[in-house]
Order: sequence, then C-alpha cells, then structure tokens
Amino acid sequence: MNRKNFIKSASFFAPAMMVTPNLILGQEKPAVYQKEIVSSFVGAGHSNLDRVKELLEEFPNLIYSSWDWGGGDFETAIGAGGHVGNKPVVNYLIEKGARPTLHCLTTLGKTDLVRPIIEAYPQLLHSLGPHGFTFLHHAQRGGDNALELVEYFERKGLRETKVSLY
Repeated sequence: MNRKNFIKSASFFAPAMMVTPNLILGQEKPAVYQKEIVSSFVGAGHSNLDRVKELLEEFPNLIYSSWDWGGGDFETAIGAGGHVGNKPVVNYLIEKGARPTLHCLTTLGKTDLVRPIIEAYPQLLHSLGPHGFTFLHHAQRGGDNALELVEYFERKGLRETKVSLY
C-alpha cells in the first residue's frame, strides 16, 4: 500500500476505531457534568464537608473532576481542601478514592510519603498546587502535623508560599 492509499484508509478507519470499543462493550459515554455541579463540588472542597458528601453521593465521579479557573489553573475538591488546610475534606476524599496529590499529602503532614518523592525528583520542589500555592504554603496550612515538612521545605530553599500563574 502506498502512502496516499494508507492516508485515505486511515482517515476512514480512525473515527470508526474510536467508536468501536463502546459498541463492542455496549457502553455509552455518560453525560458531561454541568459546570455548576463541578464548580459547586470544588467550591465545597474548601470548607463544606457536608456538601462534598452530598454531591459525591449524587455524582460519584465528581471525585475525579476539576474546575478550570483559567490560565491553566485547575482545581479539584481535594486540591481545594489541601490548599486551605481542610484536613477532614482531604481525608474524606482520600477514603472515597480521590487521587491524592503531593501537595495534599503535605497538608496532612505525610512526611514519610512526601519527602522521599521530593528527594527522588528534586525538580518537584517547585511544582505548584492550585492557584500557584507552593509546598511551603501547604505545609504551613497543615499546622502541627506538618511542621517537619515546613522545616524541610525551608531547608530546601523554599521561601515563596504562592507564585503567580499569570
């Protein structure tokens, strides 16, 4: 088969291949969550555990959703709880299967998990959480549980608690 015929064939079969798994498995793609639901869930992640539970009960996959604040600033409910130091929300979402981030684990004071990863990948020291909050910010929000991480990040040279994303 020459290049021209290959391209013609690929342009016909590629869309069919995207649809085929759902047809074979008999699965339909679920409806997209309304923006207001995702926004409400992420907003509740900052300070309202009861609302988080209520929304998660009704929409279980919200646990994986993120809100786009613009400019690459994406935030999940667990990330929201993490950057404000809301440990009950963070712990609840982890118990329910949320994907914990190093920033959230920092807020929880999980030195035994965070430190080895930073040591293995030192460039992550400058990675940012939601809204440009740094590891130092998250450690400070962790209170007494995260004091060891505050000292660790300061020894590593972190001084900033927030970096502008824009």
